[in-house]
Amino acid sequence: MNGKSLNVTKDIISKLKEVIPGAFTEGKINVEQLKQILGEHINTDAERYQMSWAGKTDAYKILQNPTTSTLAPSPSESINWEDAENILIEGENLDVLKVIQKSYYGKVKVICVDPPYNTGSDSFIYPDKFSETKEEYARRVGDKNEEGHLMKEGLFRPNRKENGQFHSNWLSMMLSRMFLARNLLRDDGIIFVHIDDNEIANLRLLMNEVFGEENYIQEIVWQRHAGGGNDSKYFAVDHEFILCYAKNISSIDKLRMPLSQKDIAQYKHKDRHFATLGPYKTKSFLRMRPDDPRPGLQYAIRCPDGTEIFNEWKWEENSFLEALKEDKVIIRKDDKDRWVVEYKLYLNSSDGEKKEKVPRSLFLNEARNSQGKQTLTEVLGNANIFNNPKPVELLKTLINLASSNDKGEIILDFFAGSGSTGQAVIELNKETGGNRKFILIQMPEKIEQNTEAYKAGYKYISEITRKRLANVIKQVGESGEPRLQFDKRRVQGFRFFKLSRSNFKVWKSDQITNEDELKAQVELFGNSHDDNIVEVKFLWELMIKNGLSLSSKVNIKEFENSTIYYVKKPSLAFCFSQVTDTVVKELIVSIKPSQFVCLDSSFTNEDCIKTNIILKLQENGIELKSI
Repeated sequence: MNGKSLNVTKDIISKLKEVIPGAFTEGKINVEQLKQILGEHINTDAERYQMSWAGKTDAYKILQNPTTSTLAPSPSESINWEDAENILIEGENLDVLKVIQKSYYGKVKVICVDPPYNTGSDSFIYPDKFSETKEEYARRVGDKNEEGHLMKEGLFRPNRKENGQFHSNWLSMMLSRMFLARNLLRDDGIIFVHIDDNEIANLRLLMNEVFGEENYIQEIVWQRHAGGGNDSKYFAVDHEFILCYAKNISSIDKLRMPLSQKDIAQYKHKDRHFATLGPYKTKSFLRMRPDDPRPGLQYAIRCPDGTEIFNEWKWEENSFLEALKEDKVIIRKDDKDRWVVEYKLYLNSSDGEKKEKVPRSLFLNEARNSQGKQTLTEVLGNANIFNNPKPVELLKTLINLASSNDKGEIILDFFAGSGSTGQAVIELNKETGGNRKFILIQMPEKIEQNTEAYKAGYKYISEITRKRLANVIKQVGESGEPRLQFDKRRVQGFRFFKLSRSNFKVWKSDQITNEDELKAQVELFGNSHDDNIVEVKFLWELMIKNGLSLSSKVNIKEFENSTIYYVKKPSLAFCFSQVTDTVVKELIVSIKPSQFVCLDSSFTNEDCIKTNIILKLQENGIELKSI
């Protein structure tokens, strides 16, 4: 294990090898051979349709660079750490997305993100020079002066419209994150990205490049508020957009939404089918599609007085006559004494399932922006803590549309902000008896001192996120309102992690200029890990870099001088203290892991002891990895 996150380039190459092994020569892609294999499907024109911007090549470079960072667990800042399956991560989201690639590759069902809209006043991280050191970068963006003193916290700066690369900077920031996000989606996964007029055109093209134009589902128009705007120079803008893409649209089933209480209230009639099909409402049987005439749907229907109505109807004649016989069609006179034909639409289907509705591309009545602000005020007890939080009802609509209720699916938001997505998942689970789980990622962006949030005691936005989730979980626990088969244990907590540097010592070859510095580095690597390491941090770094989920349950067995940590799925065991005969016996007889990970120092530098233990474990089907 090299201590790094998933290498995106190697991952793509390995997949390409599986699909087109003939395109490789001695382990390298043979471009000419690839052209021959794909033939006419290769575009060799010098000019072609594509999206380009200043810094795009560099953005791909930063995407392809693995990270050695890890996530440090913080049980004291979590809620019910042992049983929690929800995850909150504090850290710069690009690095975090890289860190969790191995653990959540292809496992996320829904992604909901509300990124910076690039209005000219918002701040975000965007690396636009990839060869510089962190110190050079911090100084360049104004975080440190020439003496190296910190001038402000974080790596944020406003992306002003006066900047010659205004759109390019934003696109570079978004490209890498969207690419990694796609990796995390399941094959039937869906992503929703909130945006406004500033970047909707560019985002659509970017998403086409990352997800594929064929995986575009819809550009939803959401009415965020109504009324006001009398001071607008041109138009009062009432809407924003939500771009919806699939990971693989061929794996997506029909999207349907549950009926609202207002929808259900329209089903108010009863007939002899009520016991099985429930109440019904009526709809016109006319097929009003003059642009697409269907001769097979054109026929005459006889009315009770013997007259006939010739028209184009919704069903073929045999289906109509069968429905008429079963009393599922109504022929009546309207208020103008004209015969009309209607069919009955029942609340339940023939197998007892309740009706669902097709989502509309216009979200006119889902929620307003003011509701998001009001909800956050109610949860935190203070007003104006966070600007423009997304309304929870809107997010619940999106999540409910794209996820199942009872399959434990993961909902990801890596621009978590105040935590609206987390609250939406918790409330939706309560309302539907669901067991969805969330992963939220929020940068520790510093809060300005003149804001209401700072006055309320918050120093970083991630503190608002954590406080909101804690309060929502507490409120749900105290509500005492049973909904369906809702199990409160599913939402009683979250695990809190912080992005941190690796606990492994990093070989700094760039700092070696003479023999003495080389000796110092060699002595430093007498142990592969930092001497002041806390075992639980080292454990979680190894778990993450072995692809275990952040909600994994860790079991502990303690002996006189040693401790074994182990997880059951997948079956892995870890030990960072001395590997004694007692430890080996426990591994073989009781725990029986498929893999055992320990430190080289656990063998007290005795290669003979290590070799004997390796052979003994191998005889019992246990692979040993030492660090």
